[in-house]
Amino acid sequence: MNEDRYPCGTERPKSTDSNKAGDSDQQPLDLNALPSINPLQLGGNEKVADLIDGVYAKSGFNARRLAEGAQLYARMIEEGATIGMTLAGAMTPIGMSGVIIDLMKAGFVDFVISTGANLYHDLHRAYDMPMVQGDFLADDNTLADERVARIYDVFIHDDTTLEATDEVILQAVRDLKADKPFSSAALHAHIGRHVNKSASHPERSLVARGSDLGIPIYTSSPGDSSIGMNLVVPYLFDRPMNLNPILDVIETAAIVRDAEKNGVIEIGGGSPKNFYLQTQPTLNQILHDESKGGHDYFLQLTTDSPHWGGLSGATPSEARSWGKVKDAVLNNVVVYSCASLTLPLIAQYVLTRCKPRPQRRLYDRLGKIVGELRESAGANERLRKTYKDYYEFPPVE
Repeated sequence: MNEDRYPCGTERPKSTDSNKAGDSDQQPLDLNALPSINPLQLGGNEKVADLIDGVYAKSGFNARRLAEGAQLYARMIEEGATIGMTLAGAMTPIGMSGVIIDLMKAGFVDFVISTGANLYHDLHRAYDMPMVQGDFLADDNTLADERVARIYDVFIHDDTTLEATDEVILQAVRDLKADKPFSSAALHAHIGRHVNKSASHPERSLVARGSDLGIPIYTSSPGDSSIGMNLVVPYLFDRPMNLNPILDVIETAAIVRDAEKNGVIEIGGGSPKNFYLQTQPTLNQILHDESKGGHDYFLQLTTDSPHWGGLSGATPSEARSWGKVKDAVLNNVVVYSCASLTLPLIAQYVLTRCKPRPQRRLYDRLGKIVGELRESAGANERLRKTYKDYYEFPPVE
């Protein structure tokens, strides 16, 4: 990243270099060196990508942040970053699976960390199960009597959608080998293969498409969704699923370690946000691996504010203090707006501006890159010296 430019690519005014603390000869800020804000011209910017570059980028507030975010995502793609997407909030119930599938197919998302709820609700449309536009002012007592669940203004029927999806999950895991521990990526790849075989419209499911494209899909809280709830059945009846979330920690850290550059699109915040960001401290703090120094690119679409102290609203500059991102300012953008608005706009921007990339198929390579992580950690002199009395390390050749 050129430090003479802002994260969105706008040139920094030259006079700011003399405004650093301790400079005795400070020069006044030259406003003439900064881009002027003029009345915005919609004419000639009818297409979404042109609207973002030609209107939003020339404006202010979150319009400009959205443009910076779109341009940052494009730069991640063009500079060959391995791109993770984290997914929180009720995105698939409002149809965002389709947006994410388009990004997957273009090679613009290499792995996903999601809430389990988003993956569960993603499955409905593959089987033509009803999930419809409702009314946020509906009488919830009436809805409950009619066995209709509500997510703000989305209606989902208990019998024909929720319980029918439960049956899909239980059918899918019947032939899942449970004798060895497996990650949530392995679980979702298995469910995706089942959807591809049994659903009338598997192309509508990001879980199914991820399975096709070799895109690992993780959930940071495996028990906190209806997918996890359904695994209660085999556990209670002598066929427990050997789902091990520590394998998710290992695999995601290995993916990050394997990449030349790392970037993320954070949709909302929540547990998926931290699960991605913690890959860097897993490497440098726990394993003493010096191959990385924080993520290279960070884009978050959120409605959460930092001043409440919650992780969902924590800024990338705060993440820098934990070693989670490489720089407190450069290549970091937060767009404070609802992702139902911003994600389709930014996705359309990169799909228009960027050429598709070859699929990395990280799922197919997990065994290799986890093996490389294990080998590197086993040979790490500092790790061996610190824990030699507690763990049996392999001999160093």
